[in-house]
Amino acid sequence: MRASVTALFERAATTLPDGTVFLATGDIPAMWIRDSTWQVRPLLSLPPDAACLRFLGGVSRRQSRYLLIDLRGNAFNPTGSGRCWHRDVPDQDPFVFERKFELDSLAAFLDLALRIQRSTGYRDHLDASFWAAATGLVALCAAEQEHDRSTYRFLRPGAPAHDQLSHDGFGAPCTPNGLVWSGFRPSDDRCVLPYLVPANAHLAVTLGWLAEDGACPSALKADAARIAADITHAVGGIADNDGVLPYEVDGRGNAIMLDDPNVPSLLALPYLGWCQPDDPDYRITRSWVLSSANPNYVDRGGVQGLASEHTPAGWVWPLSIAIRGLTAADPAERDTCLAILERTDAGTGRQHESFDPADPSRFTREWFSWADMTYVQLALAQAGLPTV
Repeated sequence: MRASVTALFERAATTLPDGTVFLATGDIPAMWIRDSTWQVRPLLSLPPDAACLRFLGGVSRRQSRYLLIDLRGNAFNPTGSGRCWHRDVPDQDPFVFERKFELDSLAAFLDLALRIQRSTGYRDHLDASFWAAATGLVALCAAEQEHDRSTYRFLRPGAPAHDQLSHDGFGAPCTPNGLVWSGFRPSDDRCVLPYLVPANAHLAVTLGWLAEDGACPSALKADAARIAADITHAVGGIADNDGVLPYEVDGRGNAIMLDDPNVPSLLALPYLGWCQPDDPDYRITRSWVLSSANPNYVDRGGVQGLASEHTPAGWVWPLSIAIRGLTAADPAERDTCLAILERTDAGTGRQHESFDPADPSRFTREWFSWADMTYVQLALAQAGLPTV
């Protein structure tokens, strides 16, 4: 655990000249809005410390500046270097490393900024840039409730199907239903159907927090509260006949029944603040997710977790094991998950993106800071610290 935290501060984090903090995702030299939020969340489980709060605020302020550059960007460079995973639009800003519109990135931005304030009282990072980014974010979410197909297209000629949107780059047809449209999942893989349920659930939670903040302007408060209520109402009506929530829907009666190892996920709903781990409705969905009914569930080699089409078939993501532990109602299940993670790191002292349950020495991503730090949070929880 100490090595993971050291890597976060010494290898992943860079303080930029403006005092904000660039946080690399790991062995890819870019900052993902989503990843960076979950990378630092375990620090909020520790007693507040002035230096740590400045660090957390610096990460949040960097996220604000990135979203003011491009609200649809998911990953960014430390400088305007023009480096990118792939240049997908001719006028792609040189700060934008990748421009996959992922709704969970917007929710993650609000989550970090507001969770810092709500758990510690610190709010130096809730500056003019934050409120400008939040205002743009809410306006974009309102527009994406009535998605205009002409506003976003994502094609990568020659790329696999999961790396670009279907239907000539515009995504699957949909009908407005109160949820907010998303092009891509938190795995960076395309949404098959464009209303991503766990990302919407997380967004509803964070928009509710935004509306509750005493400094939130009245018009922004009203818009945030309305969208949160729309989402909450929509999610409440889409479980199947057995009470299981779908992963994606299209507003036309079609649903994708699976769960993905990346957060937001259905498994992670309590971690996102949507419900409590012992919530009866959540327990129904959780039981389904952690069973062979979920196409991504793997139980092999003494390992139980979730796989993804993003990585080799049947390879489990440590993220899913850590989230299972963090959302467990039974402390014994948390202990089981921690033990699995500690015996499957291939002796590297790090958690990876995914690994082969039959041979954990076969893995993807030598250094994946998000997975490292989610393991840290699980270890802190086992030690009795709160999961803030």
